[in-house]
Amino acid sequence: MKLILASSSPFRHELLSRLMIPFEVIVPDVDETPRQHESPQALVERLAILKAQTVASKQANALVIGSDQVAVHSDAIVGKPITHERAVEQLKSASGKSVMLYTGLALINSASGRVQSEMVPYGVTFRTLSELQIETYLRKEQPYHCAGSVKSEGLGVALLERFDGEDPATLIGLPLIRLIRMLEEEGLAVI
Repeated sequence: MKLILASSSPFRHELLSRLMIPFEVIVPDVDETPRQHESPQALVERLAILKAQTVASKQANALVIGSDQVAVHSDAIVGKPITHERAVEQLKSASGKSVMLYTGLALINSASGRVQSEMVPYGVTFRTLSELQIETYLRKEQPYHCAGSVKSEGLGVALLERFDGEDPATLIGLPLIRLIRMLEEEGLAVI
């Protein structure tokens, strides 16, 4: 069976590459709009499954990985800032506080139709940040396409005080520990 990552994320591509198993990337075209009253946890699991199903429906003999992530701060989903001004707002708001990241992970066997899915939480606590630290970070890293305006695998780690979770890869967007278990359930051993 071939392995397919259903994602446009270069970060997920890099993470999956760490497992040293061959895979293809196919970008799913899905509507990521949250449903009314849908919790962040339910949203990411639903979207991870939807992304994997969208790709798996066009593949005869494949294991398809789907993933989705949101950051939640003060009971609200914090998206990608896109602009510098929005990134400043996000980092000022998160300064000295904790943010939860919820990552949905799905693996679909297109031959059998089996769907495995989980929602994996990960928490980060931000240091108390000055305006100068925020501006310096944003000028250097430009994380405008990263949820919450922080790229923890880069300079963003300097903004953070604490990590709370089982798998640091979850923070970047693909829970590798859980994924390895799912792949093994389908007979694909990583090592």
